[in-house]
Formats: sequence, C-alpha cells, structure tokens
Amino acid sequence: MSVISNDIENVIVEEDINKQYPSNVHIMKPHNQLRELQTLLRDRTTCRSDFKFYADRLIRLTVEVALNHLSYVPCEIQTPTGQSFQGLRHERGILCVSLMRSGEAMEKGIRECCRSIRIGKILINEGLVIYAKLPPDAHERRILVTYPVITSGSIVLTGLKLLVTEYQCQLSSIIVLCLFCTPDGIRKICEAYPEVTIVVSEINDVAPNHFGQKYFGTD
Repeated sequence: MSVISNDIENVIVEEDINKQYPSNVHIMKPHNQLRELQTLLRDRTTCRSDFKFYADRLIRLTVEVALNHLSYVPCEIQTPTGQSFQGLRHERGILCVSLMRSGEAMEKGIRECCRSIRIGKILINEGLVIYAKLPPDAHERRILVTYPVITSGSIVLTGLKLLVTEYQCQLSSIIVLCLFCTPDGIRKICEAYPEVTIVVSEINDVAPNHFGQKYFGTD
C-alpha cells in the first residue's frame, strides 16, 4: 500500500509542478535516483571527483530526455535474421551550442548520445557577447543550447537573442537544456521566447550556483 501511495503522490506532485509553467517547459519526472543526484550536487561535503561523476550522470539523464523532443522519421530496416522492422530515426542536422564556460560541462553527455554532433560556443560576460563560433548553417539545424544552472536567466536570454538576430535561427528549433533553474529564471525565458523548448531536471529557488567552479576545479 505504501508503494502505491508513493506513486500516486509523485504523480500529483508532478502534475502540480507542471501546471505552474507553460507547455514549452518540460520538467523531468521526479524519482529517487534523480533526487539523490540533485542532493549530492548541492552538498558542500561532496568532493570534486564525486561531484563531477554525479554531475555527468545527471547531465546524461537530462540529455536523454531532451533528445525525445527532436524530430524523428519512420524508417524500415532489415535485422540480421532477414526480418523487416519498422522503426524510427531522428532527422540529421543537430547542433549543440554551449554557453561558456559551464555549458561546456554538458558537451560530454551530448557527444555520448550524438556521436557526430557539431558543437558551437558562445561566451557572454556581463550581458555582452565576447565570443561566438557557430557553423554557417546553424539556422538550418535543430539546436541544443546547454547551460547547467539558470538563476536570473540573463546568460541564456543573451545567447538566444544572438542565435535569433545574428544567425537567424528559428525559435521553434531551439531546445534549452539545463540541470537546475529558478522559477524567476524560467519565467523570464518563457516570457521573452515562448516558442523555445526548455528541458530541466528541477525548478527550485535553491540553485547550486557553484556548479561551474566545482565541475572545472576552479572553486
């Protein structure tokens, strides 16, 4: 009975959370493993090697969820036994854009799932774009924008503005991947760019703002 009650409670909590945000925001379904990773990454006693290990696990889980929002097309293949199988393949033409520096932490997880993916980079400091390097056909691709922790949303907003104005990327083709986001940050992004898809593991006022420093060992 307790297991059934817990499952019902999780469903109710998930529905309540999702109702608070627009339909373009996709919050990962909460479960014990996910909650443990989110806890360990906030714990001040977690050493850097463990932190990086747990962060990579959470990144991989988030990437897997985000890939479900890409476009897939039907295909027919032949199995080694000569049988026909009706399956799916995702459409080619994906670009990862990491918002430096913390966004680069998510590149490994994306490469593990999309081996040949192109990666572009944008460096933003105090609201100004310092550096941007993207392939010339960025506007023709589905784009995965990576930034692990969103608090005010300013970095992501600047990055999205650059993609739209300078590279003519379609908002509907952009998916923002983040591990942690504050309610304020997610609302600002949704208000400015409601067509952008956002995939996040958790929305919480207590964000691990030390993520980038801890992951790269600069804390």
